[in-house]
Amino acid sequence: MTELESFSRAADTLGLPKGSVSRQIQALEGMLGTRLLHRTTRRVQLTQDGMVYYERCRDLLANLDELDGLFLQDPKSVSGRLRVDMPVGVAKNLVIPRLPAFLQQYPGIELELSSSDRMVDVVREGFDCVVRVGQLKDSGQVARPLGKLTLINCASPDYLARFGYPESLDDLTSHAVVHYALNLGSRPQGFEVWQDKNTRWIKTGGVITVNSTETYQAACLAGLGIIQVPRIGVKDLLKSKKLVEILPQYRAEPMPVSLLYPHRRNLSRRVHLFMEWLTGLVKGYVD
Repeated sequence: MTELESFSRAADTLGLPKGSVSRQIQALEGMLGTRLLHRTTRRVQLTQDGMVYYERCRDLLANLDELDGLFLQDPKSVSGRLRVDMPVGVAKNLVIPRLPAFLQQYPGIELELSSSDRMVDVVREGFDCVVRVGQLKDSGQVARPLGKLTLINCASPDYLARFGYPESLDDLTSHAVVHYALNLGSRPQGFEVWQDKNTRWIKTGGVITVNSTETYQAACLAGLGIIQVPRIGVKDLLKSKKLVEILPQYRAEPMPVSLLYPHRRNLSRRVHLFMEWLTGLVKGYVD
């Protein structure tokens, strides 16, 4: 019905009277205690609750279809939708370039890939698994450690030509840092240094704060200040000399990378296969 946008067309497709389909939907809405469809004289559309219910039903039906091929070794027997979230840098630099090979191996899988700096709600938003970079909070999810990312300090050649190369932490007081804050309005802490298993924050200058990792890197390329980023995310920029590593003896604490997924007794085969592929992929590129 959602695809056909009409009770009449849905009833014709099912070989049922229109009134019977309408009554079944009303009974379902009464049982769930929410409206699933917006009805007009011209079309029928899903409500927000209806969309959530519809997507979950699709997942359940895909799981049932997958059970038929549970013990088959043919990759074509794996089918259904995967919903995954990961940071933009991980998706752009690591996963997307190698994703065609995975999807060619399992042509029945449909992937929904979310990439942003926002912390998604794994359960409420229906994600099968997510990649997290940084220290984890207690979320009630199953966490699989994948390794750690080495962070380096970078600046653009233009910035260094104007302000010089800092050689010590004291030099940073006369330098600018591009600040990153997931929630704008929070106070930037400065330049992070990991020494003797402790974190120190060095006060610096800097007039720009961003809340996007893409903008963070772009600000550095524009000469607006120093950034501290995973080495893997800027290796091509370092190679092309668009960015320069500075202060290698004063780095931030390496960032842990983890794979999170909801507590479920039985993961579907497609989720299990994707997580194993993703685990091998990330572990092969983290430090």
